[in-house]
Amino acid sequence: MAIPVLKQLKTKINRQSTVILDSPPGTSCPVIETIIGSDYCLLVTEPTPFGLHDLKLAVQTVEHLHIPFGVVINNDGIGTNAVEQYCQQQKIPILLKIPYNRKIAELYSQGEPFVHHLNGWKEQFQTMYEDLV
Repeated sequence: MAIPVLKQLKTKINRQSTVILDSPPGTSCPVIETIIGSDYCLLVTEPTPFGLHDLKLAVQTVEHLHIPFGVVINNDGIGTNAVEQYCQQQKIPILLKIPYNRKIAELYSQGEPFVHHLNGWKEQFQTMYEDLV
């Protein structure tokens, strides 16, 4: 999304409603523009060296912008526990861990949210959401 379009979109947001804005990974200008003014930032990462590197940059960014945040670990189990250790050391809340799971990947590739097909996940996401609002 181009930054002028994003800025225009953000002028239309009803601040009394819950609005979720998704951004590309990293710390580029579109990411910064997306998260500026946010009440909370949900950082999604994978437990790989590359994921940890990007997470550290994202953490520095949201801390610099004074935006509260937490982490979701996606594809948990594919790498090491370095992301989890980093979060514990930095006292960053891990809000949810989504396991590496072939069925989740298959559903995703079909455009299907896995929470509609795998028991218990809708409730886990709902609980995470309720804890954040």
